[in-house]
Amino acid sequence: MTYLSRIRINPLRAASRTLLANPRALHGAVTAGIPDTAPGDRTLWRLDADHPRRPMLLVLTPSKPDWTHLVEQAGWPDADGEHYAIRDYSPLLAQLAVGREFAFRLRASPVQNTSKPDGTSPHRTRTDAELHHRSYRLPHRTAAQQLTWFLERTTRWGFTVPEARTDEPAPGLGPSASDAPADAPPAREVRITDRSRSTFTKPGTRTPVTLTTATFEGHLRIADTGLLQAALLGGIGPSKAYGCGLLTLAPLPARAR
Repeated sequence: MTYLSRIRINPLRAASRTLLANPRALHGAVTAGIPDTAPGDRTLWRLDADHPRRPMLLVLTPSKPDWTHLVEQAGWPDADGEHYAIRDYSPLLAQLAVGREFAFRLRASPVQNTSKPDGTSPHRTRTDAELHHRSYRLPHRTAAQQLTWFLERTTRWGFTVPEARTDEPAPGLGPSASDAPADAPPAREVRITDRSRSTFTKPGTRTPVTLTTATFEGHLRIADTGLLQAALLGGIGPSKAYGCGLLTLAPLPARAR
């Protein structure tokens, strides 16, 4: 059985600052809350910091976790209220059906694979000796590249992103949709709400890891329930151990229905 957890994080505590600054450390804290794992089990997590004074950690686990250690180290252990919530994920999976629409959020690490990277690039994730197939993974660094990366892959994840709903402006108040270039792609119901680039080191080594991420939010329409379920449970894109790949769904706001 799969569970989705939400854990409140207190960003003012010393342990929290360590976890929030190093995705590798936060991954370790996440895995410490899962008592039973089997080969092939996938744990996904994402840190949502919409409210900078109260970030929320979301974790998808293949078995029921215990987040007591996180509350004690990085939460408000003596405060009132719900410190964390654990919900069975099955009811959401049961709602998946072709044509159904949801709001979504995804923090991902958009990358490109190339055999001829810039030899001086600091973003190469593997050395020549580590690559057997002469392929290099480099991050997309501009918002336009990241958005294109996302939109080109949605069908393999089992959904499409509908065209944006736009109202024609009143006469004389702005350009109309007909004024757009004939070959311009239609706008889609998705936007990038956050972009970041961070560098940290792996425990016990001096090897730097550079992580480039983008957070996508918008509106999706299910095209293939099997592919979407696989994306929900298995994650999207690389760097899953560093807080990328967790796709979450929510009911659409009334205006978007």
